[in-house]
Amino acid sequence: MKSDLTKFQRILNYTFNDLKLLTEAVMHRSFASENNINFDNQRLEFLGDSVMQIILTEFVFRKYPDYAEGLMTKIRSAMADQSSFARLARMISLGEFIMLGKGEIENGGANRDSTLSDAFESVVGAIFLDSNLENTRQIVMGLINEAYPDPVALLSTNNPKGALQEYCQQHFGKSPRYTTLSVTGEDHDPVFTVQVELDSVVLAAASAGKRKIAEGQAANEALSLIHAGKIEGLQEKNRS
Repeated sequence: MKSDLTKFQRILNYTFNDLKLLTEAVMHRSFASENNINFDNQRLEFLGDSVMQIILTEFVFRKYPDYAEGLMTKIRSAMADQSSFARLARMISLGEFIMLGKGEIENGGANRDSTLSDAFESVVGAIFLDSNLENTRQIVMGLINEAYPDPVALLSTNNPKGALQEYCQQHFGKSPRYTTLSVTGEDHDPVFTVQVELDSVVLAAASAGKRKIAEGQAANEALSLIHAGKIEGLQEKNRS
């Protein structure tokens, strides 16, 4: 296992002073149970979760100086959910190095979001104990900046209409309005075309088999266009 952990440290671009911490970080409880080992990575996961909250809170606070607390909280939550941490884990091939029990291996545990997310938090906790917050922050932010160059976009994944609503209220002091432009196709297979606008400025339009889906797609497209600066005529509210 030593050579594997040496390889992982190269991927991580961090060399542990205390390799026992890294061993503990990749020790899944199933492996520990099967091999009668009296420790696993759950304690480091607990610590790593708190370290990630500190890092992400500071990141969101500095990146979005004009955002209200509620919106910053939602962005942080989106960056800290299970799938987001699992994505960061996959970027460093963490699944290859997690020590799993036979049952977990057979059930694909090395690629399960929950397992990867927990192990990622454990590794973060291990780095923090092995060095300091600054080193941990540098490693974590290197991954985050690559994976999520526009963290606000994460809000549109599950609730694009809600994300657009909050963004428009935050920046423009108004709510977007959705208009059904047309309903085409057969009665049993309709196609709804929906437009979303803010005041008189058209943000985007989309078509789908259900009105709500079309509205969500239009909201998602509107967010993308706004963030890319491709919509003219929008006037931000006075922040003085």
